[in-house]
This record gives sequence, C-alpha cells and structure tokens, in this order.
Amino acid sequence: MSLLTIGTVAFDDIETPYGKAERVVGGAALYAGLAASYFTPKIQLVSVIGEDYDEKTLQLLRDRGVDIDGIEVVKGGKSFFWAGKYHTNMNSRDTLTTELNVLADFNPILPEKYKNAEFVLLGNLTPDVQMQVINQLTSKPKLIAMDTMNFWMDIAMDSLKKVLKKIDLLTINEEEARQLSGEHSLVKAAKVIHAMGPQFLVIKKENMVLFCSMRKVFSLLQLYH
Repeated sequence: MSLLTIGTVAFDDIETPYGKAERVVGGAALYAGLAASYFTPKIQLVSVIGEDYDEKTLQLLRDRGVDIDGIEVVKGGKSFFWAGKYHTNMNSRDTLTTELNVLADFNPILPEKYKNAEFVLLGNLTPDVQMQVINQLTSKPKLIAMDTMNFWMDIAMDSLKKVLKKIDLLTINEEEARQLSGEHSLVKAAKVIHAMGPQFLVIKKENMVLFCSMRKVFSLLQLYH
C-alpha cells in the first residue's frame, strides 16, 4: 500500500493552561506521515519548508521510512509558523499568529514516483493547491481523503466545492459541517455534504468523533482493512 500525503510541515507555539512550548515541530503532513509509518512502509510526503527547518525532524521522517523527496526547501525562506492558545477543555483554542511564509507561494510538483499512489491524504491547504495535486495523479487512487477548515469556506467556497466532487472521504468538525452545509442538524448536514461529492464523511465533535452514515464508514473500514 502506498500513501501520498500533502500538507504543512511547520513550527508551532502551543500554549495551554498547563504550560507553553515554543517552536515545536508541527504540521498536518508531518504527523500524518509519522503516524502512517507504523502501518505501511511506503509513504510519500509533499510539502514546502524554509532553510530554517529542523534537520533532526527531517531525519526522523527518513528513519521512519517516509519518502521526503517531495518536500521543497526554499533557499532563504522561513517555514510556516502557527501559534495558538488552548482553553481549559483542550478542545477550543484561539489562533494567536499565522505566518504563511513559504507556504504562501506553494506550488506542489509531484515527483513521477508519487503520481500513482494508491491512497491520497490532502491536508488542510487551499482548495486550489489540493486540486493541483489531484490533477497531477496519473491513475485513480483507491481512496482520496481530505481535510479543510472554516477559513477556506469563508474565502474559497466555490473552489472547495469543486475539490469535494473529486474526493472520497472528508473529515471536518461540527462547526465546519454546519457552515459547509447550511444545516444545524448534523444528520441533515451530512446528507447535504454527501450530495456535494464525498461518499464518506467523518464529523469530529468535542471529545468524540461522530461517524455519519455509519454503514458506509464500516464498509470502508472492511474494504481497506
């Protein structure tokens, strides 16, 4: 099984009621790659970083068997940086700083060996970048999963809806599900979002995950187990 994941490889400042950590390694693609490395030996990662990124973390990815030939290093550039403060319940958070840096001009170019991946995970990036990745694939993956967020719904809804028609599985939280669908009921929201394209939908709630269309999700798990 081969997994292609695209998303952020970043630095984060994290503050909670219990402590604070500065410039820790972060990014959806980085953690997706590391997590997947415990289940499959063939992982391909696409992202962009600056020369300031932590070489030890890149070596950790290599040591876990993650192919990072798809990570672009911008000379003189600064890596994506995010700072946030979590509330007492550790679910709610406030974004304090977002610095796109090299991510602002990210134009992903897939190496040839990445273009026939069996599974694709589109991390939370602009819908246009997500579509660029899909358009570079030379064969249809068994599954394309995607993450997104309210920000893209606010500024790029039309582009987001085009990507939704191309994917198989969408993961969002309950607030995003309501915004995307225009429905308050999550059951009704799920039906609206399914009609937009994704066959499978996972809605994340506080302290739990609500699986919408349970029969479809269980069928998915059985199919790829």
